[in-house]
Amino acid sequence: MFAKDELKSMSRKELEKLLADVQKALVLVKARDHREARKAAAKVVAEYGFSLDEISEAASSQPKKAKARKKAPKKPSKPIFANPEDNSQTWTGKGRQPNWYRAQVAQGTAPDTMRITS
Repeated sequence: MFAKDELKSMSRKELEKLLADVQKALVLVKARDHREARKAAAKVVAEYGFSLDEISEAASSQPKKAKARKKAPKKPSKPIFANPEDNSQTWTGKGRQPNWYRAQVAQGTAPDTMRITS
């Protein structure tokens, strides 16, 4: 095992060689682990009277679960109220009351008179 200090003192070429060696070793270890896992799985499956191929075949032939459907994006609500002084300012009636709406109500304007009729 290399200590951090040893790695810091190595040249770039030495580190690249070490990295290549580690990657090769990792591939070999992964293949070995795969073989061992397959042997262990085959042993367990054999206890139930099946082969590993039969089990994997049965698993692949089972119907797949349906994926959850994506929700449709929410449509923006239609405006219900409009500012009598500036019709470009509207409000859906949901959420916080806009300043212009509060000001109109404070001045005594009835909310029904600001309602958009279509």
